[in-house]
Amino acid sequence: MHDWSERTKLVHAGTRRSQYGEMSEAIFLTQGFAYDSAAQAEARFKEAGPDEFVYARYGNPTVAMFEERIAALEGAEDAFATASGMAAVHAALFSMLGTDLAQWRAAIRSGTKAVFFESLSNPALEVIDIAAVAEIAHAAGALVIADNVFATPVLQRSLALGADVVIYSATKHIDGQGRCLGGVVLGNRDFIRGTLEPFLKHTGGAMSPFTAWVMLKGMETLDLRVRAQAASAAAIADHLAARGDLARVIFPFLPSHPQQEVARRQMQAGGTLVSFDLGRDKEATFRFLDALQIILISNNLGDAKSIATHPATTTHSRLPPEARAALGITDGLVRLSVGLEGTADLIADIDRALAAV
Repeated sequence: MHDWSERTKLVHAGTRRSQYGEMSEAIFLTQGFAYDSAAQAEARFKEAGPDEFVYARYGNPTVAMFEERIAALEGAEDAFATASGMAAVHAALFSMLGTDLAQWRAAIRSGTKAVFFESLSNPALEVIDIAAVAEIAHAAGALVIADNVFATPVLQRSLALGADVVIYSATKHIDGQGRCLGGVVLGNRDFIRGTLEPFLKHTGGAMSPFTAWVMLKGMETLDLRVRAQAASAAAIADHLAARGDLARVIFPFLPSHPQQEVARRQMQAGGTLVSFDLGRDKEATFRFLDALQIILISNNLGDAKSIATHPATTTHSRLPPEARAALGITDGLVRLSVGLEGTADLIADIDRALAAV
């Protein structure tokens, strides 16, 4: 791998050009690949080389470019792209058939195969001390699998902190414009090719070539987008905290966040999401959401457009009320995914909507 900066890797890493020398990455829309001979077909199925392909469910040149580019950014040996973020989670866990470290020690015992966590939780933005949990898990011989979607590969490198496997819903920041579903699992080559790939070959969660191409285009601006969104999120969090009329404002870099020290140690910035609790009932919170003019009501995140989500009635609505309460998901909680609009415009939109409650 070239000794390139992160931004250069996001534009050029993994690029493969056909005999036509195209500037934009080619989309290989094909289910299969022709062979020069029966012997070549046999050899490919026995063991395909890095630039040899057999079937689209097993691998594709466009998808391979995306896998190599995201692996270069993450500092991983290898990656396998999937059809969705949930497919990535499913594959990472099934192929292997908290902030309180004492709870991790109690939960992990001899025979535990893997521990799985969101490095930054949804929607309460709790921060996991990855190095500490990895130490506990590795002492028990368990693999550490980190869902790093909220922290992003731009702001946090979970492998360097001790995780063995990292998962992304590429649907979020990597696409960044709400176009496609996708996921990716990153780790060492033995796990990706020896454990994960055989499982995915037979369960069919492969990423399509067109989706891989969209993700490649998204990665070209990933660093610029995430850093701009994170800066805006920090300013919005500071503003909301200073208002003094909200029950809670949750952002990893705020002094009030219980894991602020861990967040600042692990992350380059506090992320692109801010959660805040109006301290009001559902009806009042709905009035706030309906009064927003710039910020959209939806359930995605990491988009160029700012999105407000009411977790209690959407993303976490299937949880029993007592489970939501234990997670801090009240009827007044709003999760804000900060986009690329002007920060002052977003703050004005939030203030105007709060005045309508």
